[in-house]
Amino acid sequence: MESRSTVMKTLQQKPGDRIKAAIAAVALQGLLVYALVTGLAVHMPGVADGRLALFSVLPKPPPPEKPVPRPVKSAKAEGAAAPPNLRSRATEAVAPPAIVPPITPPPIVVAPTAGTGADPSAGASDRPGPGSGAGGQGNGTGSGGAGDGDGDGGTDIPPRQIKGRIKNSDYPRAARDALIQGTVAVRYTVTTDGRATDCRVTGSSGNAELDATTCRLIEQRFRFKPSRDEDGTPVEAIIVENHSWMVRDTTGEQGTEDR
Repeated sequence: MESRSTVMKTLQQKPGDRIKAAIAAVALQGLLVYALVTGLAVHMPGVADGRLALFSVLPKPPPPEKPVPRPVKSAKAEGAAAPPNLRSRATEAVAPPAIVPPITPPPIVVAPTAGTGADPSAGASDRPGPGSGAGGQGNGTGSGGAGDGDGDGGTDIPPRQIKGRIKNSDYPRAARDALIQGTVAVRYTVTTDGRATDCRVTGSSGNAELDATTCRLIEQRFRFKPSRDEDGTPVEAIIVENHSWMVRDTTGEQGTEDR
């Protein structure tokens, strides 16, 4: 019965009270909405100014210039000026070209030794004739019979080698393995029986073994027809010659050459 009377009292409230209750409810909802909006709101940052601030860095000021001392006038008197220099001037005269070109004289052929005639062909010859170089004796280098030159003695027949030579296999092994080369100059005598004796080295190859081998093989192997004088009698003769020892390529092939 009590609850029924409470309900009845509630239903019997005034219209003004209902309006206040509705306003209060609306105000409460408005506060809730405002709280939600302000609490979840995103605050956007302000837009930066796009203009750049420019500034310049000035260099350090230069150091102050040192004062230039003022020239002090000398108490000495000034000297006199030098005389003016000479000016050269080329001549304006030009030599005209030669009307007749100069004539070059022909060369004059002369003989090494003055003779009685003007013929420049006078001298020693291998043909008999009346020339001025066919005398029997003299002090030149021709083939006079008894001169002191290097001739072969006039009508003497020189020796001619008929046997013997230095072969490639004669190359000394030590010199060949070391690739030693050289030329040996020798002087030896050909006797009246055609043998080579008294061999001497007049110019070394630079290797003692090559020098000794050259003379040894000449005396052992070389045979000649002996030299003969104008009467056909065998005479001794001196032979001067060179023998070259050389390794011809990198494969070890060796050889000799007589000159």
